[in-house]
Amino acid sequence: MKRIKLTKGQFAIVDDSDFERLNKHKWLALKNRNTWYAVRHTYRNGIRVTIGMHREIMGLEPGDPRLVDHKNHNGLNNWRENLRICTNSQNHQNENPRRNGSSVFRGVYWNKAAKKWRAQIRLDGHARYLGSFHSETEAARAYDQKAKELFGEFACVNAV
Repeated sequence: MKRIKLTKGQFAIVDDSDFERLNKHKWLALKNRNTWYAVRHTYRNGIRVTIGMHREIMGLEPGDPRLVDHKNHNGLNNWRENLRICTNSQNHQNENPRRNGSSVFRGVYWNKAAKKWRAQIRLDGHARYLGSFHSETEAARAYDQKAKELFGEFACVNAV
């Protein structure tokens, strides 16, 4: 493991085998929502293009519609074992829970009218109701079970 210095006091970690090739460029720290990423700028056909370090490591050219997922959600951990090529849908399946919801758990929300916790999961743009529960953790477990079934290795489960 080696570190590549970025702007804004950040650094990215990469495999030793990628270090020399990547360290030839000036990399910037870019925050997207709550995640930091290592990026650089270059010009292609006279147009400035932003290249993510994780995409360069995985061999994805600008314009390639595929994405690179950071398994551990750390956008600066660019070890090959932490990266995997995925679709947009798979990338969303591995998102952390939103911070502005009624629950700390992914796929769980408080239903005021029923006075119960409800679990739901989204697949192909549609929400699927998983049930109502007396406890928030029961609802989280129901979500986790269905997420593993539907999303496999991309399932982002709750820490229950």
